[in-house]
Amino acid sequence: MERIVLHSDLNNFYASVERISDPRLTGKPVAVCGNEEERRGIVLAKSEEAKKAGVKTGDTVWQARRKCPAIVIVRPRFAEYMAYSRKVKAIYARYTDLIESYGIDECWLDVTRSTKIFPKYEGEMHTGEGENKHFTDGFLRHIGDTIRLAVKNELGLTVSVGVSFNKVYAKLGSDLKKPDGTSVISYLNYKSVIFGLPVRDLLMVGGATEIKLCNMGYTTIGKLAAADDGRVTGALGKFGQTLLTYARGEDDSPVRAVGEDRELKSIGNSTTCPKDLTDYIEVKRTLYVLSESVAARLREAELGYADTVHLWVRDSALNSYQAQKKVRHTCLCGEIAEHAFELFSEKFKPPFAVRALGVTVSGFDKGISQLTFDEAAGNFEKRERAERCIDEIRKKHGYAAVQRGIVAEDPTEMHNDIKGTHLIKPARFDDGFEGGEDL
Repeated sequence: MERIVLHSDLNNFYASVERISDPRLTGKPVAVCGNEEERRGIVLAKSEEAKKAGVKTGDTVWQARRKCPAIVIVRPRFAEYMAYSRKVKAIYARYTDLIESYGIDECWLDVTRSTKIFPKYEGEMHTGEGENKHFTDGFLRHIGDTIRLAVKNELGLTVSVGVSFNKVYAKLGSDLKKPDGTSVISYLNYKSVIFGLPVRDLLMVGGATEIKLCNMGYTTIGKLAAADDGRVTGALGKFGQTLLTYARGEDDSPVRAVGEDRELKSIGNSTTCPKDLTDYIEVKRTLYVLSESVAARLREAELGYADTVHLWVRDSALNSYQAQKKVRHTCLCGEIAEHAFELFSEKFKPPFAVRALGVTVSGFDKGISQLTFDEAAGNFEKRERAERCIDEIRKKHGYAAVQRGIVAEDPTEMHNDIKGTHLIKPARFDDGFEGGEDL
């Protein structure tokens, strides 16, 4: 059966929620930003008016004000955004239980089995016969419009919807008509619609991969689709074959049902520092703050222990550096932080000026690793139990209720609850924290 897959992308989500809460913001350029007194005060989301004035996600507050003097700055309210995200998904659930989240404001939906519950369509549903029988573009647009308008009429939020026969093309479609539009990429039109688009628009193509592909002459999705498999896989390995599958419309990955969690390959957090970090103790303290969040997320996910620690650094000149190392399996904050600090110390010697840091762990054992004698003798289990107890205390009494000495030395970091305040959006494949940096 031909699949009908939708990708929905809420437009200017944070800013739109703020306008619902405060109608006085309607029609004004709005940016949702962090603390204006710190460099964490970057633009997390902006309204269409701000976007037209040149304001971009990731701009500092002063850059946003320079581009758009009339801009209204509001602080983020993550709990409110999560509440609206759940309301939107409740609308989607009327049409299907195959709803796969892709961040707080994006979802895939598979409505293949739900066509009969949509309002009656007055046009032709199918065209062709036998193997050439397909849903018409008009019918597919009708499905996308139905869901898009339901969200708009009931919640006051606009959403861009892509409708296609697989997840990759559906996501491409949701980017084509923003804001508040429905795009159809069907068996009947996909080559004419997307083969001329730049290759960077393809899911999982980040900056580094785009450069490699363009240097090989594959500047558009169509050129990549027509590429020689051996040449692409020779340059990019198995990932190259994945991109060829995506470009050609051959992806058949399913849309997961509600409650069916995406398998996590890594867990990480990053942060932009309030000021440049210029000595080792400042760096180590920040790495501990990040590792607290990463370790707690790892334990919460019940993925067992991780065997790889990744470090990401951005300096004051906005140059980025990444490194990783294999470690003994762990879920302990102290071990993750120390490994990350070792990676940092190997690369950076004073003087340095660090603007942002990120810590990630991967290589989960799903709980099958056994402690060695040395690990047991080193009280690993006791330390793990202690950290799990801290997790519970913080759930009840707040992040600052229990702190490590190195963190407590800096009062500003004692309340820097990265796990509780940073929402994560999935990153592009090869951009590291560039594409999925915490908000």
